[in-house]
Amino acid sequence: MAVPLRLGDKLVQDGFISPDQLRIALNEQRITGKKLGEVFVYLGFMTEEQAREVIGETTGYDSISLKGVVPDLAALSLLDEPFARANKVIPISLQGDVAKIAMANPENILLLDKIKRNFKRPNVTIKPLLVAESEIQHAIDQYYGYELSIDGIIQELETGKVDIQLLTETDEYSQPIVRLVDNILTDAVKRGASDIHFEPEEFYVRIRYRIDGVLQEIRLLHKSFWSGLVVRLKVISNLDLTDQRLPQDGHMDLVVMGRRVDFRVSSLPGTHGENFVLRILDREKGIVPLDKLGLDEDAYREVQLMLNRPNGIFLVTGPTGSGKTTTLYSILNEVNDMGVNIMTLEDPVEYPMDLIRQTAINPEVGLTFARGIRALLRQDPDIILIGEIRDSETAEMAFRAAMTGHQVFASLHTNSAIGAIPRLLDIGISPSILAGNIIGILAQRLVRRLCSHCKAPYEPDAFEAQLVGFSATDIHQTLYKSKGCPHCNHVGYKGRLAVLETLRFTKEMDNLLLESAPANHLLSLAKKQGFRTLAESAVVWVRKGETTLDEINRIVDLSELL
Repeated sequence: MAVPLRLGDKLVQDGFISPDQLRIALNEQRITGKKLGEVFVYLGFMTEEQAREVIGETTGYDSISLKGVVPDLAALSLLDEPFARANKVIPISLQGDVAKIAMANPENILLLDKIKRNFKRPNVTIKPLLVAESEIQHAIDQYYGYELSIDGIIQELETGKVDIQLLTETDEYSQPIVRLVDNILTDAVKRGASDIHFEPEEFYVRIRYRIDGVLQEIRLLHKSFWSGLVVRLKVISNLDLTDQRLPQDGHMDLVVMGRRVDFRVSSLPGTHGENFVLRILDREKGIVPLDKLGLDEDAYREVQLMLNRPNGIFLVTGPTGSGKTTTLYSILNEVNDMGVNIMTLEDPVEYPMDLIRQTAINPEVGLTFARGIRALLRQDPDIILIGEIRDSETAEMAFRAAMTGHQVFASLHTNSAIGAIPRLLDIGISPSILAGNIIGILAQRLVRRLCSHCKAPYEPDAFEAQLVGFSATDIHQTLYKSKGCPHCNHVGYKGRLAVLETLRFTKEMDNLLLESAPANHLLSLAKKQGFRTLAESAVVWVRKGETTLDEINRIVDLSELL
């Protein structure tokens, strides 16, 4: 059995330091008694960040930098400041029964036991993160001793004065606006929001989160706070502070709840000031395993059959916000393997993935989807993902890639799976090219899932029973409706599920395409082969008690069921 390399030897082997530097560091360690990582930094052989990352990789502990970390109030409140200072540790996040704690030495078993005994919440699993000691000390100075609750910060703002100049010069937590923005971002991520809206009105500022696809009003703030909020939002997203007349787009990434979260920021001048919308891209939740997407057994089997086709184009359709990107990433994750070269063109790249070469399009410098596909084809790809087919040139290049032996995945804006065919014909793709080159089409919508803690059963009336397919002989005719409780913030729904229709193309369907048959003929044939529409898939979830008729009526046309 091979003996594992010591830290210093591994650093030499990997080229981070020279043998001479290791000898000097070991001598210094004997003299000072410091940890080897600290000695490398002290002697200037490595930066603090390099030491943290390399040592973390070597020891097997996760390592992070606390720069850009948004503190979690719930976690901080569970460990007293004197203990944190004395032991040079700080809680980063608390999720369920798992607390992430920043430590300079995660291998210190005695300290881990001490943390657990001093934690104010019993039965918590402590997950240590390797962080540079100086960063921990700075974070303790920043986060402890200041009001971090949103209500407390607002009260502080109402009784004090916001210094706009300081907001552009420093990120210190002495500025309540800094803490207010960070807490709003943390709160939104905790609630599972996909977007944060800052909307100035004449006398106040409205803050809304989009949760499960629906906007919810969270806070109203006095208009006097708005100038400070604008400056802070622009500073952290690198927008031009002086330009208030034109729309701007920015980006930032922060460590929220102990994990890295990306935010896309958009500002738009309005009647009462600039409107800000922050799109939250939470990588931890972005890539869902294919079997967790909500596909029923038949639909999952259909998708697997489509993915087994070695070449052709697979389309995912639906309106904006229907989860197309999540589905495409799930499919890529399913086929991702060391033996294949997967390349993507996206606008923008939302979730970085290992082994996959991802490129963001940039029309300003001429990198469009169509031009990008031409370049990708020279990179020896096996699988290509195209973020969106928007025009005839992109569609033509996508089908050309499919015809030359590649598997192509792409999204398209249409209302149904069958609706993708007339859309492609409309933008100039001929029936002869469509036939034989479409693997399949998946159309989807997202509906809110009933809160499992408060959903209430009821007996449907005759019309509702007809819609969901209950017959007069069914004994148990029970549906569920939303009610509202603290678990779902009194909305009645918590989480979302996917309503999907999967259309796998067969030789018979290709023959109809060659004959330029109308879409309704294609639909009739598909139904004979077992195809189920969005409406039919949606009522299955209603019958299972997972959602309501009112909810699915919001996103699909139920009239076809009558």
